[in-house]
Amino acid sequence: MAENSLPVQGPKIWERVPKRNPNFTGRKDLLTALRKSINTVTAVVAQPQALQGLGGVGKTQLAIEYAWQYRAHYDLVWWVSADQPMLVPSVLAGMAPALGLPPATSTGVEQATQAVLRTLEGGFPYRSWLVIFDNAEEPEYIKDFIPRGPGHVLITSRNSRWSDHEPTIQVDVFRREESVAFLRKRLGDAISPEEADRVADKLGDLPLALEQAAALLARTLMSVEEYLALLEEQTSKLLSLEKAPTYPQSMTAAWQLSVSQLQERIPAAVEVLRCCAFFGPEPIPRDVFRRGNQAVGPRLAPILSDPIKLTNALSHLERLALVKVEPTTRTLQVHRLNQALLRDETPEKDRAELRHEVHLLMSGTAPADPDETANWPRFEELAAHLEPSGLIDCTLPDVRRFALDLVRYLYVRGSYRQAQALLNEYIAKWAEASGARHKDVLAARIHLGNTYLELASYPRAEELVAETLELMTDTLGPEQPETLWAKTGYAATLRGRGEFARAQELDAEAAEVYQRLHGNSHQLTLRARHNLALDYTLTSKYGEASKILQEIYLSQSSTEGVGRRALLLTWINLSRAVRLSGQFQVATDMAEEAYNYGVAQLGDDHPNTLLAAKDFAVSLRRSGRLGEALQVIRDTHTRLHRLYGGGHANTMAAALGLANALRENGELEEALEMAKRALDHYPEVFGDEHPFTHAAGIDLALLMRLSGNPEAARKMDDKALAILSARVGRDHDYAVTCAINLQNDLAALGRHDEARAVGEENYRAIQANFTHDHYLALVCAANLCLDLQAAGAEEEAKRLLGETTQRFETVMGREHPDALALLAGERINADFDPPPI
Repeated sequence: MAENSLPVQGPKIWERVPKRNPNFTGRKDLLTALRKSINTVTAVVAQPQALQGLGGVGKTQLAIEYAWQYRAHYDLVWWVSADQPMLVPSVLAGMAPALGLPPATSTGVEQATQAVLRTLEGGFPYRSWLVIFDNAEEPEYIKDFIPRGPGHVLITSRNSRWSDHEPTIQVDVFRREESVAFLRKRLGDAISPEEADRVADKLGDLPLALEQAAALLARTLMSVEEYLALLEEQTSKLLSLEKAPTYPQSMTAAWQLSVSQLQERIPAAVEVLRCCAFFGPEPIPRDVFRRGNQAVGPRLAPILSDPIKLTNALSHLERLALVKVEPTTRTLQVHRLNQALLRDETPEKDRAELRHEVHLLMSGTAPADPDETANWPRFEELAAHLEPSGLIDCTLPDVRRFALDLVRYLYVRGSYRQAQALLNEYIAKWAEASGARHKDVLAARIHLGNTYLELASYPRAEELVAETLELMTDTLGPEQPETLWAKTGYAATLRGRGEFARAQELDAEAAEVYQRLHGNSHQLTLRARHNLALDYTLTSKYGEASKILQEIYLSQSSTEGVGRRALLLTWINLSRAVRLSGQFQVATDMAEEAYNYGVAQLGDDHPNTLLAAKDFAVSLRRSGRLGEALQVIRDTHTRLHRLYGGGHANTMAAALGLANALRENGELEEALEMAKRALDHYPEVFGDEHPFTHAAGIDLALLMRLSGNPEAARKMDDKALAILSARVGRDHDYAVTCAINLQNDLAALGRHDEARAVGEENYRAIQANFTHDHYLALVCAANLCLDLQAAGAEEEAKRLLGETTQRFETVMGREHPDALALLAGERINADFDPPPI
């Protein structure tokens, strides 16, 4: 088979590549040069190739033909429309399942994009791949998204600056023989070689102009002489008006002639075409016109309310090559040059009207809920037109609501940087147009605060949301939906800063208002109470947390329309609250059910499923099933690290969970290394003063003592206990846990009187905040028995041992590892497993 012949079958993965142009003509020299240069290897990897040239010369068509002609040489071909740099990450992220990676719906766009780039560059599962970035204008916008590896990258652009960054092939107009061949291929015997030569000469051999000329000649059946005469007239008129200084003269003339012919016969088609000029250059969803008949103003309403008139208009636009229709994706697209020419020749008053019509079409036909995964493809289509349409400048409330929904879509997809950039633009423009205290501006600020939280910028989030909450309270009132939303957002920033008690206070206030306004079972009330339960978990009020979460779980289970993600999250948090209250076996059973539900409903690698897996592993270990726990937590940590890297809060929590399981399994060296790596990230992510940063040190100190360095462990635990007592209280779970280990550190150093004093103080603190049968109370009492005995208080030690042994058997069971350790006279250690914020 010749290298450039059609293959018997295409690549395994073939995505987003436009249909092959049946009228593609010539360009053999460019295709040969491109194939040769794209195979050139420098510094081990192939270099990306750029096709650069004037608009309308056929760069995109050349890239399409290359993909089709050489598809047999690739395992994967992926087309990326790079007009909107904001959308490039989501298109790349869409490649994840094809590469055997978790989808962006479960990891977020940013993580999925980086995983795709790493996988492409690693050459597994595919070494032969082709990624095409079409219409990439500014090199700086996409350079970080270009994979460098064993495959090939092709870039099309009008920007000559690409030659400063990548090897570049210049694409010029057709050679004359190619122009003639193209026209003859399109029109057959209806045009002679001589006539084709004259048309090509008049149009300057520009491929796009030739395509429009052929379409017009074929559609209208006018003679070539008539066409050339009209073209001469139009060209002279355009030149006299100086309408096309930045566009090829041939392009302007051919386009204007097609439009003027259409205006005489079907003016509705030209009106639709003008509307399309104010969308972006990306494909326009066909359904915005079908569903937009009730959403637009007087210009388009008569057309969109008449399906026959609309269909007739679109069919004529396609036949004259003024729009490109893709039936499989139900989209239509107008060439960027045609859009620019249409905008330029539209009077300013009409431009504003048409632009507003587009805003109404987009906002009026958008899905209602950006959190619903099924709506994401529609939001992605519309997001491509957000900035080009100037929608951000519209002051209509419904349009602004749609703009915020688009940002929310980017947020839930994980495109936090893109959401942040858009929100900054919203805030600046809306504040200038409507004032800094306008409701839409304040809502955008809360969205931005939530984005900062996901980016772990906790101080920025707290400052922004606190100020916005105050403005909303003054401007809108304390019980408006936006104000209550801001209050819960501020509580989340406080959790991010480690202010658990203050967050609990705010969430309790918000939950009370939601309950009063909407009732107990409303989704807003349940969401607010869920936040409150999370606060209770972080302040060691496990009974209160468990009660609230159980009520929410029952309500969600019996209510239609509750999302699977929300139900799973409640289930996970309930099992955690039960475990932390000391009911290990029940918690394990619940955690296993939640995990299996997540796998079945959301998939193995969904973040909530992985959160369930992590908690299931902790419960398995706490209930004495160490082998199973180690297997689950090791697999979970591997998955989280692959998705997020080591510096993500969930990965860090899984790393400590794995270190704890390895420690109990006697694998101290690996456990110590794992804990050290995790602890390195805590100050970076949470800050030096966050309770998690110091509580995580408990696990490392324990491993240092068991590895033969009890003095270093004592110093770490002594310092951590002082800080945790000040930050969260002496009777908090984290402080109590730290004191148990400090007691053991002192005993290991032979300082039994000090160990006894710490143990007795700790036992009193535990009894003040926990039940006598709580796990922490049992462990502290077990160790205190040994210190009392070592200090000579034999009778007191004997009495406490009898009580503790009986309670251990009742609560934990006689065969639990800690119960066996108690009977063997061994000290029992405590550790920290970080919950989510």
